[in-house]
Amino acid sequence: MQEKKQSRIKMRNEKLILEAAEKVFAEAGYHGATLEKVATLADMSQPNLHHYFSTKRDLYVAVLKRTLMIWLEPLDRLEPAGDPEVELRKYILLKMELSRTRPEASRIFAGEMLLGGTALGGELNDRIAQSVDHGVMTIRHWVEQGQLRETNPHHLLFAIWAMTQHYADFEPQVKKTMGKARLTKADFSAAAESVAGIIMRGILP
Repeated sequence: MQEKKQSRIKMRNEKLILEAAEKVFAEAGYHGATLEKVATLADMSQPNLHHYFSTKRDLYVAVLKRTLMIWLEPLDRLEPAGDPEVELRKYILLKMELSRTRPEASRIFAGEMLLGGTALGGELNDRIAQSVDHGVMTIRHWVEQGQLRETNPHHLLFAIWAMTQHYADFEPQVKKTMGKARLTKADFSAAAESVAGIIMRGILP
């Protein structure tokens, strides 16, 4: 019972730290973020935080890993035997929902890509490759079956990522050009439907 209780406390504290770190890294960038800021936002002492993550680099990599696990799961769920219009539309809607609910994670990842992606390491790069390979093979299967027009699977995925993550990474620009003080859930739903429509009209037979 004691071990189970400690395990629950560990999981809770790690979740608090990662959520706080996501906000701090998104606002300050890697170089501007400090473990002190993360500890303050997580409402715990720095020594307690160090018990879970000994360095800022360790915490940063953990945030990137958490982001990737959440992002890649919808791609892993693409079903080759399914209807490509249904499967891809669902994928686009899920990606847009992540831009709405997890914008900080998207901005951190974009920042890491601008820095060259060196923090990802072999394990995370392998995980990305595994999911992308699944998506590419699934799209290629649909093309070969005549369910999609001839298209490059990689570039299709890149287009979906760019169009959906734009609403998180460039949120200030989106709000300014649309004349909105904030983007609502309805705004994201409308954007998702627009993006899905544009993509589908380009790839369906």
